[in-house]
Amino acid sequence: MTAARSSSERGGRGGGGGVDGDGEGSARASQEKAGAAHINLGVLESVATVGTGTFGRVVLVQDRKTKGYFALKSMKIVDLIRLKQQQHVHNEKEVLMEVNYPFIVKLFWTWHDDRCLFMLMEFVPGGELFSYLRSRGKFSNDAGLFFAAEIVCALEYLHSKDIVYRDLKPENILLDREGHIKLTDFGFAKKVADRTCTLCGTPEYLAPEIIQGKGHGLAVDWWALGVLIFEMLSGYPPFFDDNPFGIYQKVLSAKLNIPRQLDFYVKDLIKKLLVVDKTQRLGSLRGGAEDVKSHKWFRSVDWDVVPQRKLKPIIIPEVAHEGDPSNFEAYPEEKRKKEPAVSPRDLELFKNF
Repeated sequence: MTAARSSSERGGRGGGGGVDGDGEGSARASQEKAGAAHINLGVLESVATVGTGTFGRVVLVQDRKTKGYFALKSMKIVDLIRLKQQQHVHNEKEVLMEVNYPFIVKLFWTWHDDRCLFMLMEFVPGGELFSYLRSRGKFSNDAGLFFAAEIVCALEYLHSKDIVYRDLKPENILLDREGHIKLTDFGFAKKVADRTCTLCGTPEYLAPEIIQGKGHGLAVDWWALGVLIFEMLSGYPPFFDDNPFGIYQKVLSAKLNIPRQLDFYVKDLIKKLLVVDKTQRLGSLRGGAEDVKSHKWFRSVDWDVVPQRKLKPIIIPEVAHEGDPSNFEAYPEEKRKKEPAVSPRDLELFKNF
């Protein structure tokens, strides 16, 4: 594991802009959350930057009134338009408005001015799973099993709503104070009735059907789960190369070299998830997620208690307090430049945000 991988079509982690200011406007409560009705930029005080990306950043903020902590994702409209990301941003908001699940980050409020879009989300202080994997090299079988079980439940929930996630990777999995997961960064998530054709995602995690451009659906998340389990237990993804084209070639060939020391059953699970033919891929068969949950690697898991967060976490983050940013990388604080206001025509693209 080296530096975090970026996602194709969008910047890597986070979103940007800044949080200082007195923006009022018609704040929209994206979900009915207690205490969110009074929120505007003026009551939010910047604490630390916890993520950056191509068109902005994610900042840990504190509500001056309630003293609660949030993650404020702000994105520059001019960059979103330049990179043709309008629909992805709308998809992200719509998906997060619809979902409510223990293993998915919560969205509380959205707003925009004539320069930036803002999404106020729960702050998850444990940091990225990527950081723990990078520091440890690889996870034990028990740790991999724990994380995979919670992820399976999150994917099952999303798929029950016909939502494909499309960006599963260690960088997009956060840990809460107790060590349970929270999926974040839903910029590639989309409601899919049948299939979609957009090429997006992170090269090492792309399913063959995304690369082939023939249309894809929920099955791509089960492929990504196979890649993630392999990486968690091996310390590296199954398909990697110095350039994306080389990665794509290896994905399409799907030749696996699974480390011999891995558990017998997890090797079998990985092989059944990393099947090029999506109609034969575990999770995509008639039984859906139940086929994954009933695999022998998960034989010790009581699936009824997983969504209740009753599985015992293997890794407990060190968190000093609710607003502790120490589990995230330290980013230099930039002096916020006043971004140029976009034209009314461009702003119209985000009138419902």
